[in-house]
Order: sequence, then C-alpha cells, then structure tokens
Amino acid sequence: MSTSNRGRSRLVADRRYKKPTAAKTTGKPSRPRRKKAPRKTRGPLGWVLSLLLWPFRLLFRLALYGTAVATLVVAAAVFYVYGTLPDYSALLDGRARGSITLLDRHGDIFARRGDQFGGAVTTETVSPHLSNAIVATEDKRFWWHAGISPRGIASAIRINLREGRGPLSGHGGSTITQQTAKLLCLGVEYDPAQWDSEAAYISDCRRGSLARKGREAIFALAMEAKYSKAEILSIYLNRAYMGGGAYGAEAAAQRYFAVSAAELNPAQSAMIAGLLTAPSSLAPTSNLARSQDRAATVLRLMNEQGYLTDDEATYWQQNPATLSTRNSNPDGGYFADWVIRAIARAEDAADGDAGDNRSSFDNDILRALEEASRDQVLQTTLDPAIQRAAAEAVDQVFSTRIREGSKAEVAVVVMSADGAVRAMVGGRDTDASGVFNRATQAKRQTGSAFKPFVYATALELGYGPLDTVVDEPFCMTIPGSGRWCPENYTSDYKGRVSLTDALKDSLNIPAVKISESVGRDLVHRVSADFGIASDLADTPALALGASESTLLEMTGAYAGILNGGSSVTPYGVVGQDGSGIGERVISPQAAGELIWMMQQVIERGTGRRAALPDREAAGKTGTSQEAKDAWFIGFTADYVAGVWMGYDDNTPLTGVTGGGLPAEIWREVMTRVHADLPARPLPAIAPARAAPAPAPQPAPQAQTGQNRQERPQRERPRDPVQSLLEQVLREIIGGN
Repeated sequence: MSTSNRGRSRLVADRRYKKPTAAKTTGKPSRPRRKKAPRKTRGPLGWVLSLLLWPFRLLFRLALYGTAVATLVVAAAVFYVYGTLPDYSALLDGRARGSITLLDRHGDIFARRGDQFGGAVTTETVSPHLSNAIVATEDKRFWWHAGISPRGIASAIRINLREGRGPLSGHGGSTITQQTAKLLCLGVEYDPAQWDSEAAYISDCRRGSLARKGREAIFALAMEAKYSKAEILSIYLNRAYMGGGAYGAEAAAQRYFAVSAAELNPAQSAMIAGLLTAPSSLAPTSNLARSQDRAATVLRLMNEQGYLTDDEATYWQQNPATLSTRNSNPDGGYFADWVIRAIARAEDAADGDAGDNRSSFDNDILRALEEASRDQVLQTTLDPAIQRAAAEAVDQVFSTRIREGSKAEVAVVVMSADGAVRAMVGGRDTDASGVFNRATQAKRQTGSAFKPFVYATALELGYGPLDTVVDEPFCMTIPGSGRWCPENYTSDYKGRVSLTDALKDSLNIPAVKISESVGRDLVHRVSADFGIASDLADTPALALGASESTLLEMTGAYAGILNGGSSVTPYGVVGQDGSGIGERVISPQAAGELIWMMQQVIERGTGRRAALPDREAAGKTGTSQEAKDAWFIGFTADYVAGVWMGYDDNTPLTGVTGGGLPAEIWREVMTRVHADLPARPLPAIAPARAAPAPAPQPAPQAQTGQNRQERPQRERPRDPVQSLLEQVLREIIGGN
C-alpha cells in the first residue's frame, strides 16, 4: 500500500471543549448545574396579605425592641437599688421603741402595747412550723420565684374583677419579698425633720399607687439578688405587725401563748400566720373563735402544700390554739385603746400638733410609743370586776332581747364621781381591741339626755324643783329659719307642770321655754363647764339635745352632778395631769335638787325600767330625733354609768327609746356592779314641800311667793343681771 497519506491532517474537526479535568483525576462524573427557578410574580392576593400582615410585623418588632429596652432599664434600676442595700444584719430588727404595759386599779396586768418582748429571730431560731405556715398562707411560691410572681398578680387581678373591684383594688398578689420591701419602706429611713410623725411616715410607706407598686417590685428584685430567701423571710418575721400590739414573731408568741417563737406548735403557728391579713380584727385577743377559724384554714393550706400530713392537719384542727392563762384575760380592750389614744393626743398637744386623723389605732400606738425610749408601766383606773359586769350585762341583754341579725350597736361607760373610768365597752363585741370605740369616738345626738343641764341652769339661778311651767302648744320664729313649733314625744300637753314633772316625763316644750328664759348662752356655758366639749347648737333645739356628744363626755358631765356640781375630766391613768374633779359649775344646793329631780325620773318617770331593787338611783333617758340614738345615763351614790344604743349608719331604731333597752342594760350593769356594796343614799336635796314618799300624783299647782321664801337661801352674791333674769323667768313660767 502506498504510504503517501501519512503526512496529511485529519479530516475531523478538533474538539471544541476540553474534557473536564476532575473526571480525569477523580473518576467521578460531574453534576449538571441546577437551573434557577424563574421568580414568581406576586399576585393581587399576595399584595393584600402583605399589607394586612405588615402592622403585625411592625408591632412584633416594636414589642421585641420595647421589651429589650424595658429589661435593660429594669436591670439598671435593680442594679442601682442593689448597691444601696445594707447588710442583712442591719435590717433584721430595726425597732428601738419601748413598750407600754397597763395595770388595772389592783396592780395586775391587763394589756400591753408595743414590742415589749424584743429579740430578733431568724428562720433558724423560730419554729419551722411558723415559717411553713407563713409561706403557705402568704406566698406559696416564695422559695422559687425571683421576688415577684406574675402568676400571683394575674390571680389577684382575676379575683378583684370577679368581686366587682378594679383590677388593682383589693388583692394585690404581693409576694413575701414585696411585703418585706414595703415594711422596709423601700429603703427610706425615718427622718424626724422630714415627717410630722412616725405615723405619717408609716402611712406614706403603705401607699398602694401603681408607681409605688413598680418601685416595690424593683426593690424586691434587688433584695432577691442581695439576700438569700431565708434572710428575706427572717426580716419579714421581725418586721410584720401581728396584732395585739405585737410586732414580730417573738412578740406575738409571747403575747398570745407565753412561749418563745422557737416553741410554737403547728396550731399556734397557724394562728399567727392567719392573722397577718388583718392583724387587728383577727388577733385572738380580739376574737378567739374567729382567729381559730382562720387558723384552721391555714392548717388546711399547710396540708395541701405538703408541710403537714393529713393526720397532723386533722389533729391540730381539732385541737386549736388558745391564749395562755397569763394573757387570756381580754377584759378592757376598749379601755386600753382609749388610754393609748389619750397618750398619743397628749404628745400631739405637747408638740403643738392638733392632729385630726384619729381613725387608725395602729397610728395611735405609734404616736404613743414614738417618744418612749424604754418600757413604761402605767397604773390605770380600770376595775376588772366592773369591766366584766358591764360586758356580761351587754351580752345578756343582746342575747335575749335583740332580734337575730340586728346590727344595732351599744356602748357603756362606768366611772366614779371624780371621773375615774372603771369600765368601758365600745361595741357589741365587748372584748375587742384595736377597733372603733363607740364610747369615745362616736359623736351622736344626745336627745333628752341633755335636759338636766337646762334645769341645772335654772336651779342655779334660784328656782326650785316645784316651780311650774305651762306645757302647751308653743312656737318660735327663728331668724333665717322661720317658724319652729316643738312637740312632745307623746304629741300631747300636760298643762301647768312642775319642773320636776317636766323632767321626769321628758317634756320638750317646758325644756325649750326654760332654756330660752334663762338664756341659751347660760345653758351652753353650764353644759360646757360640766365637760361637754363638743360644739353645741346655738338654736332653741339646744334644749332638746340636738347637738352631738360622745358617751364618755356625757357620762363625765353626769358625774359632775353627782359630786355636788364640780366639773369632771374623765381619766384612765392614775396621776394623769389635768384629770379628775375641776372647778365648781353649780352650787351644791342646786346639784342636790337636780339629783332629787333625776331620782324622780327613775322612780316615777320615763326611766322606771332602770330602777334598782335595793338602792336609790337617779338618771335621765334620751332619744334623739327620728330615734337614731337611745341613751340612759344615771348614777347611784357610788358610780355613774352611761349607755348608748344605735346603728353605726344612723338607721333609726325600731321600738327602742332611752327608757327601754338602754335603761335595762343600765340596770343590769349597775346591779352587777353593786352586788357586794352596801346601799348608800343619794346626796339628793328634796324641796321643802315635797312628799316624804314620792308616788304618782297629779301635777302640783303653781307655787306662791311665800312658798319660795321657805326654801333655803343660796349663799352666793346676787347681781342686777341675775335679778333681771330671775324676774323674766318668773313672768314666763308662772312664778309670782
């Protein structure tokens, strides 16, 4: 073959693309490239959805950024507060006030106020049952949360809304840490230069505004970062008010059970923990049965949370805690409250502070203890036997004579003729403490119980019990008010009656006539001098008791009549300055005649149901306008007693007048008070022509001038003004 074609080039074209080198080196086939999917075009529906979702995306981003910023702000605030917190030991017990111990007239202790036992405790030194009971009751997630409990707050809001309140009104959902922060006043120390009193400081610390709640939460978070849970609970155990005047666990344990806080059993621990929500009203010294019921609930909570077994909870519920025999005598709670308030007012007066806020018993304790740098022991005038007699009488009448469900209240005061208060009951709950005291705090219309002071003025001006006045339709024109026509309670008229009959039958028209004739200003002056310090109305209705007064004031004024006409300042502390018998108001002669007239009220008049079986007594009934108040105040030769009945909301009484239930309560009280006392006659001065044995009889005729001369002459100077007043009085009431 020919070899001539070897040098010719190939007829096929060269490869246009090189072979992949990877294939040569690895022996693996190459992957084909994935083509990009064409971008879909957003349709009308997509645009609509995008527009709808855009606000939500914006809100989510804003919330996210806002939460981040808020977290940083809160963290900064917590970090700042953390740096201001002192060492734990400095907060454990910050109270340095002394205490007040009250002794009765025999020298026995009947009440204590303040932290009289002292001694800081910790969770390691108190009974574990107490720590468990407080956690179970106040904050069951205490050992796990970080200082605040969103779950608890949400639960509290739900309860508040369900009960018809605002979301932040009522239950607050506060943890124990938050409560401790409040007790520490968020770290603000008391500065006398900044606050009017420690009471004002405490009041400000307890404010519950939304801003305050926020600061409280920050302080609580800082405390959780600074202190251990045990340390926070220890501070709380020392700072919390636990009723009965006791601050802290040790004081409460000693106050109620006469044991140390380390010795408390589950029932005692549950009782202390249970009263933290309402220390004054739930304290066992106020109402033991109510305190035991609350403790039973706490024991159930301890069982549900694993602190007590079923058998243990059942046992302690069936064997509730009781007050120790040393502290179980609850008599005199209202009296002790009154003494504490009197001390607080005296300190306010010494500081030049009038002080209008007298509603908080806790604040009164603080004011009384502010200046006490050491424990004080005060001898008081309280007589425990008389106190028990008053309480038993109230219980007896209310249990047998008052319909079930009635909300009518009562107050009783018993004192000696010199103003020494021997017993005080401020409400139907006769052994209560730290609650509203109707004997000293309730100002009520006095009604006809005021009339003795009208007749005291007339007797002091020289007129006698047998002088007469005409009981008849009577009207007056009062400037600015028009025509005023008073009526008698019975809506009838007796004609000409003696002053004695006018008083014993509690006739209104004679009282107004006499008041206007002797001068309303003189009646006002006599009653004020006797100790009725309340504002008295400057109208003709003054004679009918249209003004308001307290039972303590009225009883003290009647004591002035009994002691012969000298003013009396009721007092409860032996040696208390400015108390007891004061200056003379009316002469002994006038006082003796008035006592005789008031004796007829009980023997023959509206107060017959108050008559005592074995001794003389004198007094006066009183029923205010529309029967909103019913009074009976009277005395024997030994004691003066006052009784008031009514409703706190001024609801009219139904079928009750001063001569009814109040007179019966007065009789029951005085019968018990005088059980072991010999009968003594009243210091009454009967008029010269009075019958030796008073008995119901027609109203006596008008007395003649000759009869008047037969009366003993007053040993006091006469002046022209007095003579003119006497002449006007004779012309009006029928004298010659």
